[in-house]
Amino acid sequence: MKKRLLAMVMMAAMVMTMLSACGSKNTAAGNNATVEGSYVIGISQFAEHGSLDNCREGFLAGLAEAGIVEGQNLTVIYDNAQADPATASTIADSFVSQKVNLICGIATPSAMTAYNACLNNDIPVIYTAVSDPVASGLAKEDGSSVGNITGTSDFLAVTEQLEMIRKIMPDAKKIGIIYTTSETNSVSTIAEYEKYAADYGFEIVSTGINQISEVELAAKDMVTKVDCITNLTDNTVVSALQTVLAAANEAGIPVFGSEVEQVKAGCVASMGLEYYELGKQTGAMAAKVLKGEAKASEINFEVISEASLYVNTAAADKIGLALDEEFVKNAYQKFDEIIVE
Repeated sequence: MKKRLLAMVMMAAMVMTMLSACGSKNTAAGNNATVEGSYVIGISQFAEHGSLDNCREGFLAGLAEAGIVEGQNLTVIYDNAQADPATASTIADSFVSQKVNLICGIATPSAMTAYNACLNNDIPVIYTAVSDPVASGLAKEDGSSVGNITGTSDFLAVTEQLEMIRKIMPDAKKIGIIYTTSETNSVSTIAEYEKYAADYGFEIVSTGINQISEVELAAKDMVTKVDCITNLTDNTVVSALQTVLAAANEAGIPVFGSEVEQVKAGCVASMGLEYYELGKQTGAMAAKVLKGEAKASEINFEVISEASLYVNTAAADKIGLALDEEFVKNAYQKFDEIIVE
């Protein structure tokens, strides 16, 4: 009898040990079975390019600063839609089925599909690199949330960009912009450029595309019509930035970027945003939601404070464009080579 009782006690101890181990393991497939103080999040990134990569890295850094560290108390499930909206939707549905604690949508299409996937559950969505949250249906006119979602906007400094282009090209008349018609953020930004272009003596010539395979033809046609091209944060076009640059370089006209990674890759200059810092700002917001300090629905979307000047003298030299020394000297960051990753 004593031996049987001892065996039962030992068996119970083994079961308790196994259950304890299973309960404390923080796995990607976890059906919300995370222990207190640990989290599983899904990151859906719409396309693979420098600015969005910087956003993702900054987002994780922002979480880490708040004590939520990948590999310690945070498991990250990351997926990239490769600029395909249908894939972005599938990724969001997958995160929902895995019952993650939070979804981060990087870029407008990923943010929108994540929000739609979470309409019938309580998973909060935090977005970043969304140029116009209001036009995208993710926020109200006053900046407040439309639901269990909030994040940060990378709305471009359009007037500062126009002013910069005018300083560099005092005689230019036409600025070309290639954009994806299905990207709400690009459509909104085109409207801003058209609104203010005349104040700086410019005319905007825009060409819409539907998919990345159309960029080359659009770029070759665009360079015959304009004095320069300014690039948006359009995810499809940015994914084919080298195609746009090749056409512009052959025509001897400059391409202006919208953020630092585009300038590093060959755009002449930009009054752009620092996407790593934007990501950190987003990570801090996500930490508040994960810790229960605030609900996503209670937080207005935020924007980065100001744009900075980035210049690539090698890109200017490549097309024989002379840049004023004082202008270059005042740049927040200057590059003397073209870095294509």
